[in-house]
Amino acid sequence: MHKLERLLRPKSIAVFGGRSAATVVAQSIKMGFAGEIWPVHPTKQEVAGRNAYRSVADLPAAPDAAFVGVNRHLTIDVVKALAECGAGGAVCYASGFLETGAFDEDGGRLQAELVAAAGEMPIIGPNCYGLINYADGALLWPDQHGGIRLVDGGRGVAIITQSSNIAINMTMQRRGLPIAFLMTAGNQAQTGLSEMALGLIEDDRVTALGLYIEAFDSVVGFERLVTRARDLKKPIIAMKVGRSEQARQATVSHTASLAGSDAASGAFLKRLGIARVDAIPSFMEALKLLHVTGPLSGYRLSSMSCSGGEASVMADSAEGRVVHFPRLTDEHSARVKSTLGPLVAVANPLDYQPYIWNNEPAMTETFTAMVSGGFDLNMLVLDFPRPDRCPNNDRWPNVRAFEAALKTNRAQGAIVSSLPENLPEEYTADLIARGVAPLFGISEALEAAQAAAFIGRAWRESRAQPVDLSAAGAAGGARLTPDEADAKARLIKAGLRVPKGDRASNVVEAVASSVALGFPVALKALGVAHKSEVGAVRLNLKDTDSVSAAARDLLPLGTGLYVERMVSDGIAELIVGFTRDPMFGTVMTLGTGGVLVELFRDSVTMILPATRNDIEAALRGLKLYPLLEGYRGGRKADVGAAIDAIAGIADFVQKSAGEIEELDVNPLIVCAEGKGAWIADALLVIGEKKNG
Repeated sequence: MHKLERLLRPKSIAVFGGRSAATVVAQSIKMGFAGEIWPVHPTKQEVAGRNAYRSVADLPAAPDAAFVGVNRHLTIDVVKALAECGAGGAVCYASGFLETGAFDEDGGRLQAELVAAAGEMPIIGPNCYGLINYADGALLWPDQHGGIRLVDGGRGVAIITQSSNIAINMTMQRRGLPIAFLMTAGNQAQTGLSEMALGLIEDDRVTALGLYIEAFDSVVGFERLVTRARDLKKPIIAMKVGRSEQARQATVSHTASLAGSDAASGAFLKRLGIARVDAIPSFMEALKLLHVTGPLSGYRLSSMSCSGGEASVMADSAEGRVVHFPRLTDEHSARVKSTLGPLVAVANPLDYQPYIWNNEPAMTETFTAMVSGGFDLNMLVLDFPRPDRCPNNDRWPNVRAFEAALKTNRAQGAIVSSLPENLPEEYTADLIARGVAPLFGISEALEAAQAAAFIGRAWRESRAQPVDLSAAGAAGGARLTPDEADAKARLIKAGLRVPKGDRASNVVEAVASSVALGFPVALKALGVAHKSEVGAVRLNLKDTDSVSAAARDLLPLGTGLYVERMVSDGIAELIVGFTRDPMFGTVMTLGTGGVLVELFRDSVTMILPATRNDIEAALRGLKLYPLLEGYRGGRKADVGAAIDAIAGIADFVQKSAGEIEELDVNPLIVCAEGKGAWIADALLVIGEKKNG
């Protein structure tokens, strides 16, 4: 039994507090909760029609779940009493704990006291609304909500958010998404979001999981969660906020959570096989699609509509996405063409035109032919008339024809409305029962399909190694930035490919070193972080006179000079950067490098460890990659050497995880085939690791 089992699926509920507690009692009664409900109040005889008890000691038995809706100081006392009597768990509604931050020095102390009072008993929150169990009608929820109870063994999705208000908003949806459980995490003082999720996915009535995340509670906890979810074949999507500085600041003030790096968060979710969406409507539609179809086997879509305009919008909405509408084969096109009139142009997306409208046998034949192409998801664009002003019987032949086509081909399908309001909620349950996902909005539908396809691909791949957390934790202590000569000496010692170079303290030494190294050479001012921005580097110097002149110019800019043999036969320049993230440890950024790094912003973020396959996949995802393969007849680059170099640099950083704060290799020059890849510049920042 999961430790949250009694709390999530209680047979008895104790409720503490005034108005909020009365709402909990009333809501559970209204939802038809079949278990015991025990209000606790020091003076009232009854709460919402149920007899009240004076204290925890007066309860008939230890409750499975408790809603604690009293002030923050009394919350600690109630939680302690519940833990001592053997209760299954408690929702702590009160605010005024760690989230108060600098405004209230008591908040952090009180949160620590609350966790100590709970001991081994699970608590949710504080500073949260709690739990709605629509499967059993058990509500530990102090406010209104818009959901309905699942009946007759019904199944639905589970949602966890760190925002109570967003949770309420989600219950008010009119999109036909069946919700089995909804939870809020609050401050995650004791029980983190990943632990709550583990408890929810064990329920057979849960089909998929949606997470609204402000901050991750535990890297290891999330790794454990996705392992179990994959075993149970329950897909997970996430909406992770914190892209903007304002959002990160709001997160800290909201639940005292550290949002961390957004790029690292995205890389972590990708590594786990959790699909990320960026908007609440897309979040809801992706969950709905996953509830009906589960993960998709690929990114190939078909679309049918009785409108050239709708077909065009569908095609345009797929632009720039991984999901796409592949061109029909000649054989497939002929098969579809044979079911339509001679004036219909067959394509994908398909505008089947009004010739077969309301002719169910004809539509069934056309839809069946179109769906026979082995697409991963088939979409029928269908907006229903307003039921308050128009008859809508003429849409159901389309639905039945589409359902028949899907069944004949054993295919997955969705009906997509171009406007959310044009697919009434009262129709959605019928569509889901037919095995058809009702999706609201074209962009949201494509976002949902992409999320489902991403999960399907992730599940087909081998599971990622656990994240290397040896560099996790807050940085502290002094930070030292060795100059380029020292940084490269460390890289050379680690066996990495660095061009030969020498220090020089004056013009004479610079000239002598250049002669010894062999021309052409590069000359750089040491002690300058971003050399190209201040003119602190001169490249391709071919004789002693040019070295002498450059040395005189560069000496005033830094702490000395560095002479280095020029790398020849370069095809492309990469940046390979590493930073320490307090949550995820060492994070690697790989992208187009050199002076274009800021201009192109062509990069991918990865979390260590990264395999050679991971690195190769990341390289292939860059816009730069065609250049490495010999763009338009150009020379091919030594991609294998580039992968070796990146893997070697990553290994060097991992082995020094307690010391390295940052490392920027920019550029890593990738030369022609057989010529290798060379570290042409390196910026290293050394610090002390400080856990906590």
